[in-house]
Amino acid sequence: MTTPPTPLPPLPDPALIVVDMQNDFVHPGAPMEVAGARDILPGLGRLIAAFRAARRPVVFLRYMGNRRYDHLAEKFGWITTMAPPVRACEPGHLRRFADGVEREGFAIVENLTPAAGEIVIDKTYYSGFHETDLHTRLQKAGVQSLCITGLITEMCVEDTARHAVHHGYPTAILKDLVASSDPQAATATLAAFDKNFGWVARADDMKNKLQTPVAGE
Repeated sequence: MTTPPTPLPPLPDPALIVVDMQNDFVHPGAPMEVAGARDILPGLGRLIAAFRAARRPVVFLRYMGNRRYDHLAEKFGWITTMAPPVRACEPGHLRRFADGVEREGFAIVENLTPAAGEIVIDKTYYSGFHETDLHTRLQKAGVQSLCITGLITEMCVEDTARHAVHHGYPTAILKDLVASSDPQAATATLAAFDKNFGWVARADDMKNKLQTPVAGE
């Protein structure tokens, strides 16, 4: 018998983590295009707006292509896209996408542009906590819990969420605001996380628990 997911409790002083919603993952024909990435854009935009309205931090992670993991390229073909001529997720590298618009592949998609002063973390592997100052910056912002969204469910989302738990944050993955090109792997990831690490919930579950500040606060 499958155990039903545990209902999401009120999370103390939450921040929203938006993982790798970058041009090189989201746009049609992008070198690391993720199935369903564009489908979560409207809901993610609404949740970002809700966090901002509640004056809660929104944090953006960006995967920065690098050659540190070339020894794994034979096993994981996506690693080869970071090499010339593709140069996926390379800061400053422009490419022309299927809609004819030239964009920096590394950049966050224009629909979700970070606001002035919001935390943006560049990372070189799956987890947003690995060799970054994410934990320090969250602590300075008074964050006590995390909601994880973005790409890819069984890779950067999962690794960031598990590391968040290791750092002591009650953590929820929002299942309707993550995407993957491997539905079976994504389903297994969410089931394992809900069983062993934190909560798997929906955006509305989280939105309903956000408190809008009183005017003048």
